[in-house]
Amino acid sequence: MKNILVPLDLNAETDRVLDRATQIAQAFGAKLWLLHVAAPDPDFVGYEAGPQYIRDVRAETLKEERTKLHRMVAELAASKLEAQPIMVMGPTVETILAEAERLHADLIVMGTHGRRGLAKAFLGSTSDDVLRANRYSVLIVPPPVTT
Repeated sequence: MKNILVPLDLNAETDRVLDRATQIAQAFGAKLWLLHVAAPDPDFVGYEAGPQYIRDVRAETLKEERTKLHRMVAELAASKLEAQPIMVMGPTVETILAEAERLHADLIVMGTHGRRGLAKAFLGSTSDDVLRANRYSVLIVPPPVTT
């Protein structure tokens, strides 16, 4: 195993997913590719860009996401793990699969929000869609069990 793709939302679940991916990378001497698929700009998907303050907020959000991703890579490097950040805009599932193909990923390690019922029916699940593609080995890190 040489390449592990780790799609990250950069949310509260990120640490748990990254911890699991790190364990696997250490065991196999693999490289981690930390992928964040940023939401596309409004004009990219056919909407008006809106007022300048909206564009400024969006630019600041992208800058913060990029900084988080680079900070994670630096922390992994300090732990003697090879890692590379990737941040792209696009449709989430298609982008994850395209990056997995481009990198010749041996494994995709990703989290799930654990949605059930109507929420899952309406919102879907990125992890489910990546699994359904049936093109890569995928490890889904479940959310913590709540009681």
